[in-house]
Amino acid sequence: MYALHTLGWNDFQRLCLTITREILGQTVESFLDSHDGGRDGAFTGTWNVAGGESLRGSFVIQCKFTSKINSVLRRSDLRDEVEKAKKLVGKGLCDSYVLMTNAGVSGVADEWIKALFKDAGVNYVATFGSSWISQQIRDNKRLRMLVPRLYGLGDLSQILDERAYAQARTILEAMREDLDKVVVTASYRKAIEAINEHGFVLLIGEPAAGKLTIASMLAMSALDQWNASTLKLDEPSKVTEHWNPDEPSQFFWLDDAFGVTQYEEPMVRRWNHILPQIRPMLRKGAKIVMTSRDYIYNRARNDLKESAFPLLRESQVVIDVQDLTGEEKCQILYNHLKLGSQPRSFRTEIKPFLKDIASHPRFIPETARRLGDPLFTKSLFINKSFIDQFVERREQILQEILQCLDDDSKAALALIYMRKGYLSSPIQLRVSEKQALDRLGSDLGGCITALEALKGSFVLLSHANGEHVWQFRHPTIGDAYAAALLQSPEHLGIYIEGSEPERLLYQVTCGDIGIEKAVVLPSSQFPSILEKLAEFSRTKRYKTEFLSCFDAKEELQRFLANRCSKEFLELYLKANPNTLNEVENPGLMLDAVAEVRLAMRLHEVGLLPEDKRKQFVETVSNYAVEGQDAAALNDEGIRLMFTIDEFAELGRRMRAELLPRLVDVRRDWEFNYSSDQDPEEYIQPLLDIFDSLKRLGGVDNATTMLVEHEERKAREWIDEQTPEEEERGAYRELENIEMQDKPRSARDIFDDIDADESGGSE
Repeated sequence: MYALHTLGWNDFQRLCLTITREILGQTVESFLDSHDGGRDGAFTGTWNVAGGESLRGSFVIQCKFTSKINSVLRRSDLRDEVEKAKKLVGKGLCDSYVLMTNAGVSGVADEWIKALFKDAGVNYVATFGSSWISQQIRDNKRLRMLVPRLYGLGDLSQILDERAYAQARTILEAMREDLDKVVVTASYRKAIEAINEHGFVLLIGEPAAGKLTIASMLAMSALDQWNASTLKLDEPSKVTEHWNPDEPSQFFWLDDAFGVTQYEEPMVRRWNHILPQIRPMLRKGAKIVMTSRDYIYNRARNDLKESAFPLLRESQVVIDVQDLTGEEKCQILYNHLKLGSQPRSFRTEIKPFLKDIASHPRFIPETARRLGDPLFTKSLFINKSFIDQFVERREQILQEILQCLDDDSKAALALIYMRKGYLSSPIQLRVSEKQALDRLGSDLGGCITALEALKGSFVLLSHANGEHVWQFRHPTIGDAYAAALLQSPEHLGIYIEGSEPERLLYQVTCGDIGIEKAVVLPSSQFPSILEKLAEFSRTKRYKTEFLSCFDAKEELQRFLANRCSKEFLELYLKANPNTLNEVENPGLMLDAVAEVRLAMRLHEVGLLPEDKRKQFVETVSNYAVEGQDAAALNDEGIRLMFTIDEFAELGRRMRAELLPRLVDVRRDWEFNYSSDQDPEEYIQPLLDIFDSLKRLGGVDNATTMLVEHEERKAREWIDEQTPEEEERGAYRELENIEMQDKPRSARDIFDDIDADESGGSE
């Protein structure tokens, strides 16, 4: 059985409308005004019911909703409906009467219901109670897809096989409370279209705009409709690692693909590495959904190699999820309040303000969730001014709530934050974390107790990649905690002391350089950070010492280039003068190596000595002239490191030294190709060189024709090396959700918001 009593009158009407169309095969003309004489819906025509009987005339549909759990329909519930039916029969508007209810209807009750309405003059009566409706939900996948809220209202073991159910449980551990509040939005429909057409969708939006909910709905639908192997991953490399070419229905879900609360450049580099491998995955039938905050994606797209994965450029695949209609906002607010943990007295008191809340320009789904949780509203005065502030100042209000938590709760949140949002359970404290907890006035036992108390409101315990992890209930909790850190220098010191250097590189900035959601460290904390960076010589990401040291050096250089003020860089160079030697001779793949970005940053703030700048310019110029890398011509940041005369000299050398060797350069590229590489991605640097030569000043028509000829030869080589299009795997589509007529009603959607499970029928 499904918990239909939690739907609310409006969603129950929508469900009945969908059942009438999908199961009973009738297109209802409209759901009518709630004051229109006892008809929630109507149609006129012919209906072929089960058993072969053909009915004609006017049909009336009446929905009887009750918020009372395990309710059974009584005669008194239908007294008014019978009188209304008599009047409709007299007007010739009711030859047949269809009663749909979420209350229980026994066989005996079905008999007396039909007798009541036939005595009123109705020729044919059909009764559909909660058991019948639940059965249709269990038996009909398309119905569940059309009303995805249903995934959160029942026992999925009844409708999914054992393997799919085990996967669903992993998702539901974190998402069950959200799935039962789901509202089908235009963004959800667009996401389905993108998945069906391309096999891929990227959901972007501001924090708490509903990306996670849409992704979970897609995952549940894929499990339900195809028994898809659904994997929720946190690393790009794990996508290709877990891909099975012989299992075409795999569904991959990656949250916060380019960073959780801030942009993380290493994540994008890892995406760039696997993007060419994703195309054959999609051709074989795999589906991929990714999410990203809007401000993080806007930074990531500058570094993503969209040429390697053109779908990222297609607007129909990148979906902004925060474009909600007024009706969608009202339904989201209704669901979170109705199914939240607020007492009935609170819902009654806030009821007059709900429409204004939903129409507020700062309203987002997370606003509704917080209003449904007493922990977030215990200090909220129920009047228009304070409610407007709650919605308008949602970030500041959350920070104030965090400040009021007890020491153990604050320390528990600190542990999650220091672990970059993923705290493994059972918790094993590091020495530095134990010291931090001591200074925060807490200990491991206090934190464990606090985590259990905060579960569901501020934190959740989920299962990911084979382990249980404590996470923030929503990333906005992490945002607010970062802002709270800034209020106390002592807390910043505790945070730095208790964090590993590898974590700090992606959470702090040394000075305010404009990175959103970063923990901005003042100059008083610079000495502490210098000590932490001195410790960072190896990363735990790799098993081999060489890769570990290499990647640690690169991450440190990117931190200096992207997250440090001039004041901090001066201190760092004084303590580490050899850094200047590292940037003067960058390696190939100039658009990716960290030394280039660091050299550009040092030059920008006036900290790169002239001799180091000249050596850098010479190195990148030689790469271009040798036909290895054209970034010196194409990258605006590198271009700014040249003087006017130096750039002119580079152009002269390109014409004099590279053009005569162009055929040999192309052949060298082709000769050095390895078959395990994507041919188009491999040859792209050479195509960039061709493009640069065509745009180079002082090039005549004959030279342009030579470059274009070699470019054609390179593209012919790509075609020769590219295997024929693989046969597309078993093609699967999620059921598309078309726009349907909406119930028209003068009844307020919030009318029964304060009804509880002891309430009667409506």
